[in-house]
Amino acid sequence: MGDDHEFERVDDSVFERVDDLEFERVLEEFGPALRRLAGSYESNSSRRDDLVQEIAIALWRALPRFRGESSMRTFVFRIAHNRALTHVWRRGRVPSAEVSEAEHVTDPAESPESQLARGQRRERLDAAIRALPIVHRQVLTLALEDLSHAEIGSVLGLRENAVAVRLTRARQALRAALGVSA
Repeated sequence: MGDDHEFERVDDSVFERVDDLEFERVLEEFGPALRRLAGSYESNSSRRDDLVQEIAIALWRALPRFRGESSMRTFVFRIAHNRALTHVWRRGRVPSAEVSEAEHVTDPAESPESQLARGQRRERLDAAIRALPIVHRQVLTLALEDLSHAEIGSVLGLRENAVAVRLTRARQALRAALGVSA
């Protein structure tokens, strides 16, 4: 074969084996937050589960490249948001505000009526967040995970003041969508 048909050699160091214990620790620590993040992009439970799995695979591939230049938390959320954006892009649309399937963790002390009301409030909030423009949804989702403005900026590649502005606008848009006054 000529030079035009030769395959480029892949650097095998990219595929270094991730320490299984480290990967499990990361998933244990950040799994619930990653599931919530995925829920802000996908309301359908099977597509949300697919996105969570895509995020986990992306993390597994990226962990060997973690150099400690940021916190593990920032690194994990950066990978997760990039994967979620790719997921949305592949679907060819921004996720709609379709009503999410209810996922309830029941509290034995809570009445069925209060469980229902709480679930309905959560569904309404989730739908309102998914209806926001993606730039607002990103900062709001990360803020709800208690990331600082600096961490959000690091994840999204923004300056802290830009994060603050987007977060203020996202909160205003969310209040308007929910019909709540400031």
